[in-house]
Amino acid sequence: MSTGELLSIEPLELKFPFELKKQISCSLQLSNKTDNYVAFKVKTTNPKKYCVRPNAGTVLPRSTCDVIVTMQAQKEAPPDMQCKDKFLLQSVKTNDGVTAKDINAEMFSKEAGHHVEECKLRVLYVSPPQPPSPVQEGSEEGSSPRGSVSDNGNATGTDLSTASRAFIERLEPQEKSLEVPVELLTANTFYIYTEMVKDEVKLALARALISKLTDEKNNAIQQNNKLRQELELLRHQGNKNRGGVSIMFVIFVGLLGIFLGYLVKKT
Repeated sequence: MSTGELLSIEPLELKFPFELKKQISCSLQLSNKTDNYVAFKVKTTNPKKYCVRPNAGTVLPRSTCDVIVTMQAQKEAPPDMQCKDKFLLQSVKTNDGVTAKDINAEMFSKEAGHHVEECKLRVLYVSPPQPPSPVQEGSEEGSSPRGSVSDNGNATGTDLSTASRAFIERLEPQEKSLEVPVELLTANTFYIYTEMVKDEVKLALARALISKLTDEKNNAIQQNNKLRQELELLRHQGNKNRGGVSIMFVIFVGLLGIFLGYLVKKT
């Protein structure tokens, strides 16, 4: 914890539980022990790697302010898990009622005669918390006999554990060499999936077109057959009508002749 005239900062080291391809955040608490408004500003040597919220603001008298520092997801771990990034927190006494919108770079200029307090913060990478092991050690009844043989010259449980760790460490470089970049795998998978979707769409359209053409063909055949049947029916009815007219005409002529003959005889 750093105790200055204006602000107290806790902690002085930004500890990030480092994990690949994951955003990690940690917080700072700024405490104003004075009776004045204090403006602050946070700077970093690697602004593209970190996001600070808020990166500037004011701390009211006798109050605190939390600053969240978020490290962007990293694709690879640094050598020996050492980080050279640093942060600088500047603070200066300001007028009452000043808000974050009123803060500017001129307020933290030493050349302008302002009394600026500065505090440097280091960045540390720590191992992420490990889940507790489900195996209970030191069981009175179920302890493993492999770790208890030591007097007759055989390896003890500690030796076996050390050998196992060494064997795992030798395997880790081989496993890392076989890893495929997730971005490349994702891009290839998306491209293949897109091509498969296009093929499925084309096949579905072709099937729909074939089905439509088949239906139209069947409808045309049915219409053709229907027209043929109607044409045959019309021809048959025409023949009947023509035969009926000639018979009726003959009967009419015959009746007319009989009637005329009757009139002639009567006269």
